[in-house]
Amino acid sequence: MPQRTSADSGPLFLFVCTGNFYRSRHAEALFNWHTRRIGHPARAFSRGLLTSLVADEPTRISRDTERRLKELGIPLDHTGTEPTQLRREDLERAHRTIALKKDEHYAMMLQSHPEWADRIDYWTVHDIDFADPTDALPQIEARVLELMKELAGQAGA
Repeated sequence: MPQRTSADSGPLFLFVCTGNFYRSRHAEALFNWHTRRIGHPARAFSRGLLTSLVADEPTRISRDTERRLKELGIPLDHTGTEPTQLRREDLERAHRTIALKKDEHYAMMLQSHPEWADRIDYWTVHDIDFADPTDALPQIEARVLELMKELAGQAGA
């Protein structure tokens, strides 16, 4: 994600998944691309609950995510450069946190950040072991577009 400055005064969204390799990185890139395109000050970053699971991957982002972002014309500089482990400080600085799958991430949140498990939002976007990327990534895209509508509604209020 591009470095934030004091001029970036908008809300900060945090997308969380297991490895910060596939789903959360896709959501982050989409969100940042859309907000920049419409001139909204909100920005996103992403983190993983168990990034050690992707430590041995030959790439720093899922090839499925990279391929889909390229199809959409979204540059990779709208997401972080590598999988990053979720820390308490990340949760504290985010205005809104969204984990990509409650059935998967709620228990992980209870284990690693129990005081935050019930304070974040959860979507239901399956990982690659339960849904093909051709199904899962468009689900993320639809949810991010819903967030864009929320932001537009808040700006108009």
